[in-house]
Amino acid sequence: MSRVVGIDLGTTNSCVAIIDGDATTVIANSEGARTTPSVVGFAASGERMVGQAARRQAVTNAENTVFAVKRLMGRKYDDAEVQRHILTCPYEVVAAANGDAHVMVRGRAYSPPEISAIVLGKMRQTAEDWLGEPIGEAVITVPAYFDDAQRQATKDAGKIAGLDVLRIINEPTAAALAYGREAETAERIAVYDLGGGTFDVSVLELADGVFRVRSTAGDTFLGGEDFDNAIVEWLMSEFARQQRGLDLRGDRLALQRLKEAAERAKIELSNAYVTEINLPFLAATPDGPVHLQLPFERAQLETLVEPLLQRTFDPCRRALADAGMQAADVDIVILVGGQTRMPRVHQLVAELFGREASRRVNPDEVVAVGAAIQAGVLTGEVEEVLLLDVTPLSLGVETAGGVSTKLIPRNTTVPARATEVFSTTIDNQPFVNVHVLQGERELALDNKSLAHFELTGIPPAPRGVPRIEVAFDIDADGLLTVSARDLGTGREQRVTVTPTSGLSGEDIERLVAESIENAEGDQARRRLVEARNKAEGLLYSAERALADFGGVLPAEARAALEGDLIDCRRAIDSGDLAEVEGAVIRLEASAQQIGEALYASAQDGAG
Repeated sequence: MSRVVGIDLGTTNSCVAIIDGDATTVIANSEGARTTPSVVGFAASGERMVGQAARRQAVTNAENTVFAVKRLMGRKYDDAEVQRHILTCPYEVVAAANGDAHVMVRGRAYSPPEISAIVLGKMRQTAEDWLGEPIGEAVITVPAYFDDAQRQATKDAGKIAGLDVLRIINEPTAAALAYGREAETAERIAVYDLGGGTFDVSVLELADGVFRVRSTAGDTFLGGEDFDNAIVEWLMSEFARQQRGLDLRGDRLALQRLKEAAERAKIELSNAYVTEINLPFLAATPDGPVHLQLPFERAQLETLVEPLLQRTFDPCRRALADAGMQAADVDIVILVGGQTRMPRVHQLVAELFGREASRRVNPDEVVAVGAAIQAGVLTGEVEEVLLLDVTPLSLGVETAGGVSTKLIPRNTTVPARATEVFSTTIDNQPFVNVHVLQGERELALDNKSLAHFELTGIPPAPRGVPRIEVAFDIDADGLLTVSARDLGTGREQRVTVTPTSGLSGEDIERLVAESIENAEGDQARRRLVEARNKAEGLLYSAERALADFGGVLPAEARAALEGDLIDCRRAIDSGDLAEVEGAVIRLEASAQQIGEALYASAQDGAG
């Protein structure tokens, strides 16, 4: 049986872990880091870079480097959150034919699941390199407050990456699993998860190996990216003040440099009280280049981001209320997500819950560890652990007058099933239209539309007489199936809810095939780079050997070596893998003759 990994697919960074015997191991990538930037860069040559390699070239290739794409998952281009994202990102976001938000890179539109699949492919490769065996299955985490469309987009990304996603698990729940696996006493846990792009808070009860989520709340567009953007806005205003109104908003290169400087300063101020932002040659004017250099204090940062931190208060209070608890009832508070390293976050959490947060877990890795534990539960490697999660948002249908009627309230334990009987609203109505909704508002138009379908063939009857049973089934991933059945005739219509946006089955199959082709192309480019590196090293050493010891060779052998050197240079320039490999073999053979001639000469001298 192949191994199953746990993957934290983050807005800023991603992480992969696996159950290894009794322990959980976070796997380091090829650069030696235990987390990988969720960044994808597209070079003019067609090469795709992922992680740190993509981040390194972002300043010089800003419009072709995609980051924070998780914020676009399952979203429409016209969404207010997407429009806010567009204001501060250097790459182009466009509307797809179905209205989804896609990113445009080098003339091609990519859906967010496609970009996420490239990151997942990197995490899969990281695990395969470490384990030395193929990986085909995974548990992937999502923010607890992700809706149905966003969860489905995440599963689609896994499929495109060649992974069978056994389970989608909420990030705060995964963190609690990692924290509480070895717990020996019953505890009430609050997980405060402030990551790169989303905020979640979950309240759980842990007893005898059972993790029961009591409630969850959050904001799917609040995280470290917004903190960075607040700093960038301040830097742009300071720059404009210093440079007589010079506006940097249209300069993608400058925006990328500002963003990197903002993130770097934010991180430094978690351990220092003051830092300096220094960006030489940030812009050009008719009078010459202009620079940005100014001190930045922790107090300034806290003032800038305090409105963002205040936005976490209401979800925390709502989660406690939905769980039927007061802050004093919570035994442990766990901090998750890189943004929680900020000292002001620690202060705020202490104010909210009346206690200091636990520091037992690594906020950057704990979610992947929890996902790996859930993978172990599914494969039987981890026993005596039961996870009971909840659906974050209410699910219902539109009824007469445009009212939203809830069938499954928020914070219902999943899997779950609910049924309700409805009827027709006009005489002799031959069909009913079932409009599936997700959200907490009273009117249908204020909630998220998940699907429409019709139940036809209803026999003529006065209004109110037919009895139509609508059933909702929500699985452990939080994904929904809806059915409608005429209790009089037995006629039934059932649909697995797939978002009106998103990728079709045909889209996913095509993208899976493309990902395989791209993986093969990436491997071919890698082999070519390695072969050229080997050829250049051999070329250098052979030329040195010829210059230093060429006199020991017969004229014919020397001419052959010189010819092979020329052929090797030509092969390197050609970019043809077979040609390079062939040239290396020939040059190795002819260069070896120098060593043989030197050895023979030494033997003759000794004789």
